[in-house]
Amino acid sequence: MTKKVIGGRAEKRIAVDGIGGVFIHANDAKALSNWYAHHFGMRIETYEDGKVYGTEFKYRRLSDSSKVDSTVFSISQSKTPLPAERLESVINYRVRDLSAFLEQLKADGIAIEKTEDFDYGRFAWLKDPEGNRIELYQPLN
Repeated sequence: MTKKVIGGRAEKRIAVDGIGGVFIHANDAKALSNWYAHHFGMRIETYEDGKVYGTEFKYRRLSDSSKVDSTVFSISQSKTPLPAERLESVINYRVRDLSAFLEQLKADGIAIEKTEDFDYGRFAWLKDPEGNRIELYQPLN
């Protein structure tokens, strides 16, 4: 929760505290989920009679390690064909060893658009087979 001062008094505001899920619509959800399973090592399951594919990343809450939260990753079959030039969003994935991961992707014939290092981490960008931009991130600590 954050506080914003309005008229001399603090107003309590509710803040976003995580990502509940990432939902991608695809022209070929099965093929795209297979791509993520193979190249990113995700254990993808099938739901809704093969129209939805996904996984769940589970983690312990920092504020209370006895509680577990999760982030859903889901790929759904689009009901209508998606245009090649659709609005772009970027999903950021954490990796432990960016160099090794990039070598693995390159060996699989996946083009890496760009890499860049910052004080807080290393980054690389690529696109999945349906043109969704992907950002890979290796924290420095």
